[in-house]
Amino acid sequence: MIAAADKDLYRYEIHALVREFFPGEEVKVVLESQYSPDQGEPFLRVSFGEKQLRMSFACGVSGEAEAPDGVSFAEKSRVLRDAVKHMLYAKLSEITGRTLPWGELIGIRPTKLAMNALGEGMSKAEAAELLMNEHKVSREKAFLAADIAGREREILSGIDGRSGYSLYIGIPFCPTTCLYCSFTSYPLAAWQDRVDEYLDALEREMACTASLFAGRYPDTVYIGGGTPTTLSPSQLARLIGAVRKYFPFDRVKEFTVEAGRPDSITKEKLLALRDGGVGRISVNPQTMNDETLKLIGRRHDTEAVRRAYSLARETGFDNINMDIILGLPGEGEKEVSRTISEIGKMRPDDLTVHSLALKRGSKMLEWIVENGAGSISNTDSTMRIAAEGAAEMGLVPYYLYRQKNMSGNFENVGYASEGKYGIYNILIMEEVESIAALGAGAISKAVFPDENRIERAENNKDLKSYLENIDEMCRRKERLFGT
Repeated sequence: MIAAADKDLYRYEIHALVREFFPGEEVKVVLESQYSPDQGEPFLRVSFGEKQLRMSFACGVSGEAEAPDGVSFAEKSRVLRDAVKHMLYAKLSEITGRTLPWGELIGIRPTKLAMNALGEGMSKAEAAELLMNEHKVSREKAFLAADIAGREREILSGIDGRSGYSLYIGIPFCPTTCLYCSFTSYPLAAWQDRVDEYLDALEREMACTASLFAGRYPDTVYIGGGTPTTLSPSQLARLIGAVRKYFPFDRVKEFTVEAGRPDSITKEKLLALRDGGVGRISVNPQTMNDETLKLIGRRHDTEAVRRAYSLARETGFDNINMDIILGLPGEGEKEVSRTISEIGKMRPDDLTVHSLALKRGSKMLEWIVENGAGSISNTDSTMRIAAEGAAEMGLVPYYLYRQKNMSGNFENVGYASEGKYGIYNILIMEEVESIAALGAGAISKAVFPDENRIERAENNKDLKSYLENIDEMCRRKERLFGT
C-alpha cells in the first residue's frame, strides 16, 4: 500500500495512521518524485500547499483543509501536523467504517496529554473530554487515561527529578527466548561460563556511574532483563551487594527484581533477593494456558507458576507483580478468561496487562509468515475481561503506555493495589527524572527539566561487544551525565 506526498512532511504520522487502519498491509510512504508507476496506484496522495492541505484516495474520497492566517501548509508546524492527523483519521474512518480506541493518537504515552490537562487545572472529566473532542479517543479510553493521569500525579508528587534519579540494571540471560520477545537476551546455556565476567563488567560500570551521580540519591532501583533469576543464588547476592556498595539506598522508595520466569525461581534465589532488601518482584506467567505456553517457547507450565508464586509468598514477599499478554496465538475470550480466573486465585499485588506487540526482531513475525495472522487478535472484550478481573482483585489502573504494531490498537496497563504501585514503571514512561541504565543493551536517559530536554545514551546490545568495550560504555555516560 503506497502513500505518496509532494513534500517530505509528516511521513511518520501518515504511515502510522494508515497502518493502524490496515494492520495486515505493508505500508510505504514515498515522495511523488520517488514514486514509480510499477509500484501500483497510490492508495493515498497528499499535497502540501502554502494555503491548502489536500488528500485524495484511490477510492475517490478526498479532503481539503485551509491554512489559518500566518501559517504555511508547505512547511513543518504543529498546526499542519494536527491538520494532517485530523483529516487522515476522518477520511480513513469514512473509508473503512471504523474508529480506533485511541483515535488519531500514535504516541506511546497518551496519558501525557491528560497529565498536561490536569496540570492546567482541568478536572479528570474535562481532561477526558479534551481527548475525545480533539483526538477522537473513545470515551472508555479517554476516561481510563484521565483516571491514570490523576493517580500518576499523586504518586509522582514525592519525586524530585533534580536531586533524584532511577537506576536500571539489565541481566541479558534467559532460559529460552520467547516467541514474542525482542529484548536483548541470550540463552544462559551458551553463556553460563561468562556470567561472572558479565558481573565484573557491571561492577566497573556501576563504579563509573556512581561517581557521576555523587550527591544524588536513587528513588528506584530496577533489575530487569532478560531474566535476572537465571543467575545463581550466589551471583544474585554478589550483584545486589555490588549495587548497595556503589549506590546509596537512604531514599530508595522501590527495589524491584524481575524474577520473571517461573522455571528460573528457587527458594534459595528468593532468599538471596529478600536478604538483599528487594521489596518487589515479578512472577510472570504471560498466560495460564499450557498449550499457549508451549507455543510461545516458555519451558514451564501453569502449575510451575502457582508453585513459584506460593514460594515467593512463603519467602516473605508482599509485593508481587504478574504479567500477562493478550493477543497471543490462538487465544480468545475463553483463554483470557481462564488466565484471569487462575491469576485471581493467587491475588497478586500488581497485574500488568500487555497487548501483544509484533516487534521487529522477534520470532513471532516469522511465525506469522508461516502460519498467518488469523489467530493473532485482541479485542475490546478480552481487554474488558482483563480490566474487570483486575478490579475484582482490588487492583486499580496506575500506568499505561502503547507500542508500535500493537494488536487491536490497544495498550498496556498496570493495575495494582493501594501502596503497591510500580513507581519505576511510571518514571520510565513520564520522563520526570534521569535514568542511569547499566548492562548490555540498556539505554540511559538524562532529563533536563528546566530546558524541557531529554537526551539518551545506549549501551552496546551485543553481549561480547559490551564486555570488550565497558570503558566506552562509561565514556558514553560521562558525556550524557557529566555536564
